[in-house]
Amino acid sequence: MGIQRNNLAFYDEQAHRWWDATATIAPLNRLNPLRFKYFDQIVPSWQGLKVLDVGCGGGFTCEFLAHLQAQVWGIDQSARCIAAAQTHAEAGGLPITYRCGVAEALPFESAAFDVVVCVDVLEHVADPQRAVAEVSRVLRPGGWFCFDTINRTARSRLVMIWLLENILRQIPAGIHDWEKFITPDELSTMLAQAGFGETQMDGFNLFGSTVGEIIAAYRRYQATGRFEARFDDDMRVMYIGAAVKGSG
Repeated sequence: MGIQRNNLAFYDEQAHRWWDATATIAPLNRLNPLRFKYFDQIVPSWQGLKVLDVGCGGGFTCEFLAHLQAQVWGIDQSARCIAAAQTHAEAGGLPITYRCGVAEALPFESAAFDVVVCVDVLEHVADPQRAVAEVSRVLRPGGWFCFDTINRTARSRLVMIWLLENILRQIPAGIHDWEKFITPDELSTMLAQAGFGETQMDGFNLFGSTVGEIIAAYRRYQATGRFEARFDDDMRVMYIGAAVKGSG
């Protein structure tokens, strides 16, 4: 019997250790400073903005946004992750509102948010087109959708599954399903159909472009506990972007 793909049980299993710096999930928290180097070019100040984090897990991005003085809501399908997120936010005195739910049916009023953030999530949802439509619905006209996801290419299969899951074991086996990865063209079509206008996308490169560079990046992370990233036109593995909600 083969490995179950897109196995989201991993997140439930990690919920009780979400904020443990030695946990398997911990590296995800170190990506936010890199992501927001990009998103801050789109949204220069987060202070006071109503921001929704879709697929928030145990709250890494929500707390990052709260420290930027945004008004923050988070939603995730995992009740265990939401409980962990609430407990940690309360302990830190952070006024974050968490809800349990799915991206395809967001339990919020239309035009409720200034920004919606969705990172490391679109490649996991059951219906990405419906999820993007729901993001559009809850955004005010002129609001921004900030995202990253994984392209469906031979390179992404090599890096994200063969190398990071099977060889280096940096990612739990089965967490990704290559068939669910989304190409930039596919996502552009989804965004247009959901009423988004101006859109930009760039490569979000953590690993380099060759196997040697990927292994070097992995060893650097092991030694320093830090990722480095560059944003460029190479979108063969991960890519990052933002789209503005149209007024029509």
